[in-house]
Amino acid sequence: MRIATIIFLFTLCFTANAQKALTVEEAVNIALKNNFDILVARNDATLSKVNNTAGNAGMLPTIELTGTGSYEINNVHQKLSNGTETNYSSLSTISLSAGTQLSWNLYDGGKMFVTKNKLNEIESLGEIQFKDRVLTTLYSVIAAYYDVVRQKQQLNSINEALNYNRERVTIAQAGYNAGSLLKSDLLMAKIDLNVTLENIVNQEFIIESTNKKLNFLLGQSTDTVFEIFDSIPLTYSPDKNELLQKLNASNSNILSFQKQIEINRLALDENKTNYLPLVNFKAGYYLSQTSNSQGSVLNNFSVGPQVGGTVVIPLYSAGENKRKVSSARIQLQSAEYDFQNIKLQVNTTFENTFKEFENQKRLLEIEKVNNELTKENIQISLERLRLGQTTSLEVRLAEEDYVQSCTRLINFKYNLKISETRLKQLVSAL
Repeated sequence: MRIATIIFLFTLCFTANAQKALTVEEAVNIALKNNFDILVARNDATLSKVNNTAGNAGMLPTIELTGTGSYEINNVHQKLSNGTETNYSSLSTISLSAGTQLSWNLYDGGKMFVTKNKLNEIESLGEIQFKDRVLTTLYSVIAAYYDVVRQKQQLNSINEALNYNRERVTIAQAGYNAGSLLKSDLLMAKIDLNVTLENIVNQEFIIESTNKKLNFLLGQSTDTVFEIFDSIPLTYSPDKNELLQKLNASNSNILSFQKQIEINRLALDENKTNYLPLVNFKAGYYLSQTSNSQGSVLNNFSVGPQVGGTVVIPLYSAGENKRKVSSARIQLQSAEYDFQNIKLQVNTTFENTFKEFENQKRLLEIEKVNNELTKENIQISLERLRLGQTTSLEVRLAEEDYVQSCTRLINFKYNLKISETRLKQLVSAL
């Protein structure tokens, strides 16, 4: 029996040790590899890079190899001006042709170079948008990680309240047995103990739910088990002026809309080139053969190179070019408005977040003192109950004050961490 007990305890300890502790840095690294939003954003950025080629901009020639063949049967009746008549019944004709052709736009008003620059900007925009998606996801991961920590700390405070409840029940039971306390005091203490046990069950469910949410953000099974350190580090001391300097230079939203202005400006230049001529060069090598079953020409074979070109000068397009230019100019103006708007939004969000950070920091310091006071108060109340100098109701109120103080303290820590994370996200420093 003793051996079985030792084996059970050893297995239990081994399982506990085998459960890997997950740090916030490790959570971030897992998300960077597995999070589906990040994976999709990476593909979008890669797609922008794949599309950024000289060929897609129209700067390179195209070479095509073509071949055709046909077989025809016709009844032919010919009458010439000199009166000669020719009739062929069931004239069969076999036609074969093949060729290689090169086509190259030598000049298109500079559109190909504008388009290539636009593709460069689109690729850059893709990288910025990918970075923004990464920052957004990492913010969510960090918030979810510390939410698990917050809920675990909340469970610890409830467990601490449970110990006070049990002590209160013990005191009430002893007082009731000694005749110094009413049975209602004992019953109230037991009821509050059961309520606390219920709160523990509910809190364990909340922790399980927050674990699943974190696993989802990490791109792994929601049943993955991990252990998280029960602490929230709060060592961040931001300098507002320094952050403001970084904000406009590194915020991904601002950079994204700024890049969109440049793309729309190039789109406007692209449409303006439609007013200019187009010069196209073509060259090829062709082979053709035609065979007839009857007639004066039974076989015709030709082979050789061909060189040519076209010049297209736009004279009138029913106002289509003008419409495209006007539309592109309006879109450019809208992009500039969007940029000013997002810049104002980001700066407003920064000001509010920084103020929130400072407020949470002040509230945290106040609540630390308050938490010590409520803890001392509940200890004094329990001692007074033990001495028969107070009622169970006073102890219950002291317990509630302490639990509420612990909840506020935990939330202030969490909110401070969230404000810190949001500030770092705004300046792209996560």
